[in-house]
Amino acid sequence: DDHVLMGLPQTLRAAQDVFENTGGLHAAGLFTAKGHLEVSREDIGRHNAVDKVIGWRLRRDAVPIDDRILLVSGRAGFEIIQKALMAGISTVAAVGAPSSLAVELARESGLRLIGFLRDGRFNRYSS
Repeated sequence: DDHVLMGLPQTLRAAQDVFENTGGLHAAGLFTAKGHLEVSREDIGRHNAVDKVIGWRLRRDAVPIDDRILLVSGRAGFEIIQKALMAGISTVAAVGAPSSLAVELARESGLRLIGFLRDGRFNRYSS
């Protein structure tokens, strides 16, 4: 639901302890469909933050993750969409822009891709 999506960035940002002190880290978080933050991780690299979140689930043998929303604090690149697909994640949202290759892959695979999720608005790039 759109209302849930719009609240995700603020929830993830509140969980970014290191970013609060440094201002220099990316974050990724897994959310339930109701907007509850299940896990968040920070890293200097966007892809590493995503790896940490997916790894957290793998260590609990809790995949696929098709009932969760992956939110990234920056851009949604092709590689992030690939990682989400491999883990079985059905929705990826990004505070920043998706790349054109990310949009193409999301559309081809049926993954729901949301970009520019901030300031009470967002763009939907694929179902």
